Amino acid sequence: MFLSVFDVFKIGIGPSSSHTMGPMVAANRFLDELAHGKWPRPATADVASLAVTLHGSLAFTGIGHGTGRAVILGLCGYPPASIDPDEIDAIIAGVEESGKVQPPGHHAYRFRPAVDLVYDKQKAMPGHPNGLQFFAYDADGGLLLKRGYYSIGGGFVLEESELAALKTEPPRQATDVPFPFETAAQMLKMARESGLSIAEMKRRNETVVRGERELNTGLDGIWKAMSNCIDRGMNQDGQLPGGLKVRRRAKAIRAQLDAERTRNITNPLSANDWLALYAMAVNEENAGGGKVVTAPTNGAAGVIPSVLRYYRDFSTGANDDGIRTFLLTAAAVGGIIKHNASISGAEVGCQGEVGSASAMAAAGLCAVMGGTPEQVENAAEIALEHHLGMTCDPVGGLVQIPCIERNAFGAVKAVTAASLAMKGDGIHSVALDACVETMRQTGHDMNERYKETSLGGLAVNVVEC
Repeated sequence: MFLSVFDVFKIGIGPSSSHTMGPMVAANRFLDELAHGKWPRPATADVASLAVTLHGSLAFTGIGHGTGRAVILGLCGYPPASIDPDEIDAIIAGVEESGKVQPPGHHAYRFRPAVDLVYDKQKAMPGHPNGLQFFAYDADGGLLLKRGYYSIGGGFVLEESELAALKTEPPRQATDVPFPFETAAQMLKMARESGLSIAEMKRRNETVVRGERELNTGLDGIWKAMSNCIDRGMNQDGQLPGGLKVRRRAKAIRAQLDAERTRNITNPLSANDWLALYAMAVNEENAGGGKVVTAPTNGAAGVIPSVLRYYRDFSTGANDDGIRTFLLTAAAVGGIIKHNASISGAEVGCQGEVGSASAMAAAGLCAVMGGTPEQVENAAEIALEHHLGMTCDPVGGLVQIPCIERNAFGAVKAVTAASLAMKGDGIHSVALDACVETMRQTGHDMNERYKETSLGGLAVNVVEC
């Protein structure tokens, strides 16, 4: 199993990797199919109009997550990594006014968002809770092409046939790598036999497909995007969009912490306060539709950057190599979780989002603190274990309540888990693999109302109160 660090960490926009970035990617794929696919059709020029239907969790919480806007941007040809958040409103307004999209390399297609974009809450698609379908019609309304996609979490998208094949056939090795671990047990065995750290094994896997310089440049780019997101979030104020009237708090909290520093006030919780601030700053940016790094999802995007910033600001000897080690180690753990369970809130609840992010961050921090592979695995397990059963119940379908504060707590748990693991010798009762499997089973048994549908939990009770 090989999942690249650049698959785990992807630069995009908020507020959701599965509900925003995924639908954008799906729209990009549909455009590519229109232009280059081998479907039986007349010339592409005969496609006159497009339509989209959203199903399952995308239908129930799509408005709050900006799914419709993401689809429009995707049909205009914008990928998540390159879109400028400051231009989004103008792009959307232009499509709504003209009733057309004209992606690069295509002629204009009729697409009226109010008519051609349907939130279908009655019919779920069978493969995954996050399903959407795209349709292309000729000038007479005849259907030329229909494609269904699933946004399976973390910005990953599969076409219906790809998901069906994945469920019936074992996944093929994408590339031959020297350390193809699929479980934590295999990872630890390979570490013992090779004498390498988890980050070193992950690095050797990555360099099969890219050079050392390219890998380091890419890792530095991920950290730069994360750090920039923290900084921007700490300098913004006002209300977040969506109607809940949630105020941004990061800027005000930073002012308080800066004032404490200026007055030399002793605060035993100072490091913890900065850690929570960094996480909240990222997730306020995410909720506002800003540029974030999926880590491993947008809803959990604040945990890993905040723990990394905590390492940089509060650890003696922190350096660029440490940041790369952190990211490689976190990606190794994230790949194991995604391969054996899920990182999708719509599939397993928030235990798969913030829980996974906390486990990844704990592993990364333990690694840069000098932890052995066994201690790193223990740190990841501790963090994940104490997120088991966590539901995904965003109020109003918005990634705001409880998501912003939940990232702060995920970061705090990650640091605590790493510290506990470093105090031990790596021997512990619950293996990370057992914890991952427990998360998978718990998610399978969890009522659908608590899996990113906003039909239960806080999403219901806060509104009723």
